[in-house]
Amino acid sequence: MLPAQQGYDRAITVFSPDGRLYQVEYAIETVRRGTIAIGIKSKEGVIIAVEEKPRKLQITDIAQKIFQIDDHVGVAAAGYIPDARSQVDNARFFSQSNKMIYDEPVEVETIAKHLADQCQQFTQYAGVRPFGVALILGGVVNNNPQIYLTDPSGTYISYDAIAIGSGSDQVTDFLEKTYNKELSLDDAAALASAAIYLSSEDKESTSHIRMAQIKTKTGLFELVSDEQIAKYAKIAKEKYPHGK
Repeated sequence: MLPAQQGYDRAITVFSPDGRLYQVEYAIETVRRGTIAIGIKSKEGVIIAVEEKPRKLQITDIAQKIFQIDDHVGVAAAGYIPDARSQVDNARFFSQSNKMIYDEPVEVETIAKHLADQCQQFTQYAGVRPFGVALILGGVVNNNPQIYLTDPSGTYISYDAIAIGSGSDQVTDFLEKTYNKELSLDDAAALASAAIYLSSEDKESTSHIRMAQIKTKTGLFELVSDEQIAKYAKIAKEKYPHGK
C-alpha cells in the first residue's frame, strides 16, 4: 500500500490528499468483477440481458440478476447482488408510492435519480459503506424507451446501449461499433447475446444468458423465454462471428 493511501481507505468520509474516496473506488471495482450486464435501446423497446453462472444443482427458473421494478421498468445488475436486491426493494416502494400520489407511471429517470441519491448518501456518512453494485434501468414511458445507469458513486447517466461488469470495456467498444438507433427489438436481443458471448468463456450454450424486454407497443416488462434466447443466440453467432 502506498504511504499516501494509508488510512484514507478505511473511512468513507475522508478524502485522500489527491482527492479520492478509496471506498467508493473499491465498490466500483466490485462492479467490474461481476458478470456482464447489458442494456440496449431500440426503436421498438428495451432489452436488458445478463450472464449468470449457475451451479450444477442450482434451480435456474428465477433470474438472479434481472428484476422487475414496475409494470414498465426492469433492472439488470452487476456487482454485489444482495445490494442490488436492497436497491430493487427501495425502487419498487418508490415506484408504487409515486403511482399512488400522481396516478401515472413513474419515469425511469425519476427512479434512477432516487437510487443514485441513495448511493450518494452512502458515500457521505460514517458508519455505512457504498453499495457494491451498478444497475441498468430500462423501461418505456409514453412510448419512449429509456435506459439509465447508476453506480456506487451516486452517478446516473442515460444511454442508448451500455455494458457493466467483467469485460465491459471490450463489450462497450463492440457496442459503439455495432449499435444502431434503428435496431428492431429482435436485432437488439441478438446484439445483446453477441455482447455476452464476447465477454463469456461459454461461446456455445445459452444456459448462462438471461434476458428481459419492455416493448414500446405494450409498455410491459417480460422475461424472454429460453427458446427465444436460443433463437437470438443463433442469429448472433451468424451475424457477429467474433464470439465463436
